[in-house]
Amino acid sequence: MDKNPLLDWDDLPPFDQIETHHIEPGIRAMLDACEQAVARLEETAPITWRELMDPLEKIEDDLGRTWGIVSHLHGVKNSPELREVYDPLLAEVVKFSNRFGQSKPLYQSYCALRDSGEARGFDPAQRRILESAIREAELNGVGLDDDDRDRYNEISQRLAELSTKFSNNVLDATKAFKVTLTKTEEVDGLPETLLELAADTARQEGHDQATASDGPWVLTLDYPSFMPFMQHSKRRDLREKMYRAFISKASDGQLDNTDVAREIIALRIEKSKLLGFDTFAELSLSRKMATDAGSVRNLLDELRTAGRGAAERDMEALQALAEVDGDDEMKHWDVPYWSERLREARYDLKDEELRPYFPLPRVLSGLFELTERLFGVRLEETTGEAPVWHEDVQYFRVLNDRDEPMAAFYLDPYSRPAEKQGGAWMDTLVGRSAVMASGGQTARLPVAYMICNQGKPVGGKPSLMTFREVETLFHEFGHALQHMLTTIDYGMASGISNVEWDAVEIASQFMENWCYDRGTLKGLARHYETDEPLPDEIIDRLLGARTFREGSNTLRQVNFGLLDMELHEHFDPEGTDTILDVQRKIDAETLILPSLEEDRFFCSFSHIFAGGYAAGYYSYKWSEVLSADAFSAFEEAGLENDGEMRRLGRRFRDTILALGGSRHPMDVFRDFRGREPTTDALLRQGGLVEAGVKASSEAGSAAS
Repeated sequence: MDKNPLLDWDDLPPFDQIETHHIEPGIRAMLDACEQAVARLEETAPITWRELMDPLEKIEDDLGRTWGIVSHLHGVKNSPELREVYDPLLAEVVKFSNRFGQSKPLYQSYCALRDSGEARGFDPAQRRILESAIREAELNGVGLDDDDRDRYNEISQRLAELSTKFSNNVLDATKAFKVTLTKTEEVDGLPETLLELAADTARQEGHDQATASDGPWVLTLDYPSFMPFMQHSKRRDLREKMYRAFISKASDGQLDNTDVAREIIALRIEKSKLLGFDTFAELSLSRKMATDAGSVRNLLDELRTAGRGAAERDMEALQALAEVDGDDEMKHWDVPYWSERLREARYDLKDEELRPYFPLPRVLSGLFELTERLFGVRLEETTGEAPVWHEDVQYFRVLNDRDEPMAAFYLDPYSRPAEKQGGAWMDTLVGRSAVMASGGQTARLPVAYMICNQGKPVGGKPSLMTFREVETLFHEFGHALQHMLTTIDYGMASGISNVEWDAVEIASQFMENWCYDRGTLKGLARHYETDEPLPDEIIDRLLGARTFREGSNTLRQVNFGLLDMELHEHFDPEGTDTILDVQRKIDAETLILPSLEEDRFFCSFSHIFAGGYAAGYYSYKWSEVLSADAFSAFEEAGLENDGEMRRLGRRFRDTILALGGSRHPMDVFRDFRGREPTTDALLRQGGLVEAGVKASSEAGSAAS
């Protein structure tokens, strides 16, 4: 029998050899092997760590990394052929996961091990892993009777199907909408980088002779196309057309997610009640730092109070600027355009002025220099040594101060709307693990995926990044660092494993802060043609613009967080109100401009309907409290004090980045900071200190 490249690899998967026809036999073979391994454990009922937890880690790892490759390809190389095999196999994986998670013999073994004499000698990581195993078994329905367990499993299967359908509908709706422009007056105001991208898209659509100067130009709802158009197009009618399409994405026809979202919520409620919870929010928060929904709402409400006045002033400033130009009442499709004009007026900053200073290769070089300075590790590109799934993918190794390998990661930086999901994320190929180490290793080294969706190189230029794309890259790299720099050898608690969801954004948001450090900016921002550094006067303006529209941005995040909590705490899918009614209610409480009639944002809210953020979207702001407080330690020591930066950087590495899920995140934070967090630093960063004095004490205690 021929080897299956999905299964038969040691160091790195042969992505250049894995074909769709390998997936079904590979996953079925892996499921069979895992089923046999679980059955052996159930039969022998071991109650020692070596005989119980080590084999369990191997079972979880074997299936997790194999199915993880398939899920990864589903996100970055989506196709009708892959979907055809993915959906039924997902059902099989969920079926096995439920059977594994509901095993009463294994649950009894966990409890026996917890109560054994051996457990008294466990280190903190072992205790956390065992506590989590017991809790997860209970939350997976191990204590349910046969009928309830069958229903629980049916729900789990259906939820997996619906989440995939939701995600595919968003991808297909994004891909389906295109606007073709043929007249130069239709592209008035558009920057050269967008014209090049739009012409390149047109060529892919069959307009072989399309050029940036003469067109035709094809625009899409993919973010690198949509947002620059909204910011720069002088054609208000076209901005309106694009905006209305964007807010109603995946909300009609065959791709309508309305009923999909409602069924997802209904099933989550039913699942929660089977497990003894009143709401899905209670079930979700039982795994998180936040103790209850009240603590979450306290934080979001205080941030809303802190941001509201500033957001109202933001809108007044936009309206005043627009009126000078003769525009009447501000509309939603005007906000990005006039925000960009106001930013240009206040700070003399233009994205297109900044882009030439942020070519991807130079930004990566600056990011790596910062990483070496703070954390004492070196990164080197070794693209070519690792098989990849697309020619644009790069591969990097992480080395310690003795030039020994510590970890590695893939970077897939560019948008591919025909096959790749939008947004940006970090995921894991393999984690650090002593159990999974191969010959000669004390522990298998971690490998991460970093996925972004910025504009690709066009017109002979490298990928020239917006400043927001630079922040996104730093954000995802923070996630990757926590995965890669862990020192925990238990795979079930290394890296981001076993970290409470509302703490998992700390490292990512911490890294974003360095985009506003003058020294870091001077290191990574150099003109792609002349190699000239970003001028000091532009850096001054960029730093001054950090709090630009922060009130509006805060309200936007609060809006998402409150919508998520309302849907998972109070919404009744069988009642008279619809999800749209809930969205309208939250919009009215949080947004300055009333939402439009056709606004169906929830139909593309993939974070909560197709990702891991259900009753957890607040995690971004919750983690931001901790990350801002952590960064303030560096500010207090002086960002230009190289010795202090290295000392604090090593402490951050040895706590936040190293300890993974081996200890509770609040204990890890205290190890780094020496105290519990407050919201002072977050409000100060956003220029919301005066408005948020009250929030500082109340939300700080909530986060604690």
